[in-house]
Amino acid sequence: MATPSAELFQPLRADDPPVVGGYRLAAVLGTGGMGKVYLSYTPGGRPIALKVIRAEFSQDPEFRRRFEQEVNLAQRVQGLYTAPVIDGDTTGQQPWLATAYVPGPSLAHAVAQHGALPLRSALLLTVGVAEALHVIHGAGIVHRDLKPANVLLAGDGPRVIDFGIARAADATSLTGTGVTVGTPHFMAPEQAAAGTVTPATDVFALGQITAFAAIGAPAFGEGSSHAVLYRIVHEDPDLSQLPDELRPLVAHCLSRDPADRPSLTQIIEKCHELSPTPLRQGEDWLPQTFASSITERLRLPEPAPTPPPAATAPTTPPPTSTATPPPSVGAPPHPPTAFSPHTPPPYANTAPHQYVAGRAPYPTPVPRHGHPTPPPQWNHGSMQPVGPGMPGPRPWGAPPPPKKRTGLIVVGAVVGAFALLAIIGALLPDTDKGDGRSGASGSGSSSSDGTGAGGGKRPDPKPASYKGIDLTEDYYLKLGDSPPKPLDGGDTGAMYMGGDLYYYYDDTVTGDQKLGTDNGKLVLLNNAQKGSLQACRTETRYTDKIDLDQLSAGSQICVRSDAGHIAVVTYRGKSGSHDPSQYVTVDVTVWRNAEEPTESD
Repeated sequence: MATPSAELFQPLRADDPPVVGGYRLAAVLGTGGMGKVYLSYTPGGRPIALKVIRAEFSQDPEFRRRFEQEVNLAQRVQGLYTAPVIDGDTTGQQPWLATAYVPGPSLAHAVAQHGALPLRSALLLTVGVAEALHVIHGAGIVHRDLKPANVLLAGDGPRVIDFGIARAADATSLTGTGVTVGTPHFMAPEQAAAGTVTPATDVFALGQITAFAAIGAPAFGEGSSHAVLYRIVHEDPDLSQLPDELRPLVAHCLSRDPADRPSLTQIIEKCHELSPTPLRQGEDWLPQTFASSITERLRLPEPAPTPPPAATAPTTPPPTSTATPPPSVGAPPHPPTAFSPHTPPPYANTAPHQYVAGRAPYPTPVPRHGHPTPPPQWNHGSMQPVGPGMPGPRPWGAPPPPKKRTGLIVVGAVVGAFALLAIIGALLPDTDKGDGRSGASGSGSSSSDGTGAGGGKRPDPKPASYKGIDLTEDYYLKLGDSPPKPLDGGDTGAMYMGGDLYYYYDDTVTGDQKLGTDNGKLVLLNNAQKGSLQACRTETRYTDKIDLDQLSAGSQICVRSDAGHIAVVTYRGKSGSHDPSQYVTVDVTVWRNAEEPTESD
């Protein structure tokens, strides 16, 4: 295996924690104004980037409150051009969050190493970042700190990172003591002058990103922060070095008045118009000279090995005495001297996780955010469970308990258990009839893979398919209807009617067009995935709204309704500009009662 780059993956230092939130750290990826970023691995071996927030921010209550809000929102962002947030702890002594690791350099690093991007790459960069902002804004987040360092160049397109985190620091008391929120060279005029931030602020930053990528330098020049901010607020950018094709688009994005800037949809459409060939993200979207920077980041360091148990010298037990028992009564003769997959460390209340390679060897699984304490009935000294009705540790030197004749007892218990199960089975009602759903009724629930409350496998229902459903704006579908017919959301709008799938079109303010759900979860499948019941059950990323700009003919969406229905919705297109009404056309394949109903979030 190729050796990982020592420049990219710095070794941990003495002041770096070996474990954060149950993730064993493997290397340092970088340090920024908000904190330090480490490389680690998920239980399945996938690399992640784990950011630990600076201690100064952690001590500010307002920061913590906003940080928790932003992380909760960021976990709902599931765009194809973002690095998803997969885990985090906003309440611990030092907050942290983990995102998917993107094996690619930042735009800032790539331009510094290889120079400006050609026109096609700059256009693909712009449409990718614009699509990422669409998803981010749809989750109620304004990035606030979009800059070349926060745009990573992966092999199949750009990725936007660190969305929303700057807002948490915006109101902290540290902003008055030398901590800057936002990067001066890429701020918008209203952000620099008055601290006003809207989605249009990110559009200004996107124009700066495009200019930086195509020129190889900031549009408002270099220099001190004060000088650059003055030019941003009072002067026009220097776009003379931009390709002629890009100049009008970038100038439009860099309008001083936020109301004059284009929408993200207009930016994407303009990029497609400017490109001499169709814009399609792929492995050739970057020049070949950039490929080495991506290859370097694929040579990851190995996960940190778990230290083996330290060998202990054999000891000779002291002779048994009836006079005075040794002072270590109740303690094992050989206390554990090193951690192992079966030995909780003395600080097991910090962040235990299930033991896996590359993770801290803690024996108990983490529920939410990985900060449980060991159960009170766990005896750290004897390594035995103790509690009511359970035997405690045998004092050292005491004779072993007498052997019990357990053979007949076990046989009798098994026979009795079978007899009892037969009686209970005869008394239970037949729950497989009627609605086609299996498993015990009542308070039991099923897992996402269709397992019933009693542990049995729920039989998969037969799918029902419906082609060419025209879903008009402010109308919604209920997957339980056969066939599902578009229902009018009325004056309140479809998004408030509890629909499993609705179409929303705002032609008055923002021009947003979305498919959404008010009664479940949505997952936009990527091109490599084929919509199926199994695919929808196993996907863990989800959202409740998807921008139409993310969809093309044939795009598939999983819909998991709170009523227990699962559907694959295939997007076929939307109405033309000359149609009297706005609508989208979809095909729907639904598996009704595929899982137990759940309460709406």
